[in-house]
Amino acid sequence: MTDQQMAQTGARPMTGYDRRMFALMNRREGAPMYATAARRRLVVGAHIALTAAGIATWLLSAVGDQRWATWTMLGLLLPWCVATGAINASTRGLLELRERALDERQRAERVRVAARARQLMLWLLLAATVAAGFAAHKGWDTEDLLFPALFTVFVVHWLMPLWVAGLAVQDEPADFDEAGE
Repeated sequence: MTDQQMAQTGARPMTGYDRRMFALMNRREGAPMYATAARRRLVVGAHIALTAAGIATWLLSAVGDQRWATWTMLGLLLPWCVATGAINASTRGLLELRERALDERQRAERVRVAARARQLMLWLLLAATVAAGFAAHKGWDTEDLLFPALFTVFVVHWLMPLWVAGLAVQDEPADFDEAGE
């Protein structure tokens, strides 16, 4: 979008930060990691597993030896960051870039991803509420589970849009130059 088009639509021009983030999110060096839908599903699944392991490690550190938990968390951090970067790169920064750095298609996709993530969180919260009601009905002591459950739901709520975006992204179209040769 040119500066003149931005002035007509009321859009703010991209800053240096926006341009750097746009360039970073559109780098293709790691593309083989998320080039196909199956690989993207694998990366999202790994990210979910690493997140669950990190949450479990952090919560277990409260009741046990914190040294092992610290080293385990540090060991999980690098692969978690790589998986996060791969998901962000596969979506070309859909959730990380400012709105002014996105085109109309990406803005619409961001709205769809947010709506889908909210819908999934609604069902997850409903399931958690039913489980808590069932546990209370059975007379189980659930007081010790309140903080871990709420913390887990908070983390899932925070990451759900990233996971949905990673699963919803479409394959890149084949390059026309390569198809014609």
